[in-house]
Amino acid sequence: MKDFRFSFLVTFVCLALAGYWGARGGMGILSALTLTAALGVMEVSLSFDNAVVNAAVLKNMSARWQRIFLTLGILIAVFGMRLLFPIVIVAAATGLGMREVSGMALTQPEEYARHLAASHAGIAAFGGMFLLLVFLSFLFDAERQVFWLGRAEARIARLGRLKAPGVTLALLALLGIHLWLPLPPSARATVLSAGLGGVALFLLVSGLDGFFASETRGKSVADTAKRGGAASFLYLETLDASFSFDGVIGAFAITRDVVLIMLGLGIGAMFVRSLTVHLVRRGTLDEYVFLEHGAHYAIGALAIIMLAGITLHIPEIFTGLAGVAIIALALVSSIRHKRRKTQ
Repeated sequence: MKDFRFSFLVTFVCLALAGYWGARGGMGILSALTLTAALGVMEVSLSFDNAVVNAAVLKNMSARWQRIFLTLGILIAVFGMRLLFPIVIVAAATGLGMREVSGMALTQPEEYARHLAASHAGIAAFGGMFLLLVFLSFLFDAERQVFWLGRAEARIARLGRLKAPGVTLALLALLGIHLWLPLPPSARATVLSAGLGGVALFLLVSGLDGFFASETRGKSVADTAKRGGAASFLYLETLDASFSFDGVIGAFAITRDVVLIMLGLGIGAMFVRSLTVHLVRRGTLDEYVFLEHGAHYAIGALAIIMLAGITLHIPEIFTGLAGVAIIALALVSSIRHKRRKTQ
């Protein structure tokens, strides 16, 4: 429980603020507390696979960069991605200023939610393409030695020796979405540009590793770790941002109150961070070897759900349960694999 102490403290503070906000706004303390708790649970269920992938990256970072991820990173995750970024999206979509949109969010939450929902296609295309490339980069990793799905997965991984198979498949998928999904012309252009933006961002972030490696060749291990930590930090924050898109939009199905949304999603984000630390410190990924595989397959499922959600309404509970179910299967497989090795 040591790794979760700060999360419980943040939960207590957020629930206290939610109760005060509910009493002040006339919603009622109990209703505000219930909605905030429900948002926290939803965020954890949607981002559980995010925690596992974060742990896989975080365990190779220095202690300094781990601390930065758990301090500055959480501020970016809660206030940046779950409060500020949706306001930026609505401001860009409406042409209004940040101050006007902030006022709209507090005084006209229905109107604010409508504008945010109208931007869903572009958000889903951007986040879906980024997450799809995260999954495909894992799937086509030719250097992997452990395979959850046996020979079939091993054969697919060997295709990684080709030139950028993941990017090629992702671009073909985006082309298919652009050509065949039933979208109005304006939305079609938005989806294409947003999807290309997600691809470009993934290439930029993943390319930093190679850049830092070439820059630090022949230098000290400490300098290499420092630069690699910066690249990993940027990658983790971008990954968290991609996961947060659906959570923010899905939160409006629970409540239109942006203050409660920020508090509830903030609780969930803190527990995801604590779970990440717990997995790293306990060495869980080394003990349960297929857990990281399950998380990446869950990310692949989430990417497909986000892209399908451009035109279809997919309940948030299905999104969350799909990821948890895949990781649970990976955990069971890991336990069986561990038992076979000890026999």
